[in-house]
Amino acid sequence: VVSSKAEYAARTIRPKINLHVDEYLVEAKPSILEHPSTGLRVAGIDLSDVDVALKSMKLKRSVAPVSDLFKGGNSQAQKRFRFFLDKRLSNYAENSNQPQTDDISQMSPYLHFGQISSLQLALMVSNHTKSTKMVKDAFLEQLIVRRELAINFVYYSPDYDSYTVLPQWAKKTLDIHKKDERPWLYSRKQLESAGTHDDYWNAAMLEMKTTGFMHNYMRMYWGKKILEWSTSPQTAFKTVLSLNNKYFLDGRDANSYTGVAWIFGVHDRAWAERPIFGKVRYMAASGLERKCDIRAYVEKVNYLAAQKVKLKK
Repeated sequence: VVSSKAEYAARTIRPKINLHVDEYLVEAKPSILEHPSTGLRVAGIDLSDVDVALKSMKLKRSVAPVSDLFKGGNSQAQKRFRFFLDKRLSNYAENSNQPQTDDISQMSPYLHFGQISSLQLALMVSNHTKSTKMVKDAFLEQLIVRRELAINFVYYSPDYDSYTVLPQWAKKTLDIHKKDERPWLYSRKQLESAGTHDDYWNAAMLEMKTTGFMHNYMRMYWGKKILEWSTSPQTAFKTVLSLNNKYFLDGRDANSYTGVAWIFGVHDRAWAERPIFGKVRYMAASGLERKCDIRAYVEKVNYLAAQKVKLKK
């Protein structure tokens, strides 16, 4: 309805969405389907004992279960979001790029698995009488405009999970700087073990493996550094995508794939040219130190990791 092509950026899709948003931002009609009271049924799998069912499946066991930060289900999603509305939404516009705080909704895993509706969230925010229009608009920009941009990207880009999806200017500039000297190079194993020289990056990787989640501001930095520390931009793309899909609860999602592509120039513009990145946007540790309390973020992640260890014991 909104667009018949892959949009260039949020600024090109936003006015198109705004033409239609009021038509769609209404309560959904009750479904006429009757849901069976006997619970979920899957052909060939006995779900009466979930642990037994899981053991019977050929699953990769290399990724450990995440901490209990996220509990699944619609009731848990609603509970978490109501808390966000009452306690955190008022700070969202100011703190959404502050990873040391928790002034974000953390709804992406629930949206990814269909355990809550983006429409329901949008209506809850719109109808929240205790919040200002500014903070509501800031949240709805992410939930509607940015999310629809991501869905638009994967819908109209068959190669959304491939390096070939990058805009020509990004591929050209990265190729020009492909042989630039890289002061730091890390293997996939070193990255997964959070064994780099960068404490901030290591904390982001630890948050990812501990909780299955990462603050969005840190996701950007995390991916940019993999580009900087890889032997080539193509290798970096494969690494970012692989780790994204392996560890994130909201991996393999339109938002997630678009976030990976953004690191390499999708939905962005050319910036000042520099080594390795060319004209693709660069992020530095000094930027984190200037824009947020990054050391408090590291402490927060270390605490979460320690709590997970305690739960195991």
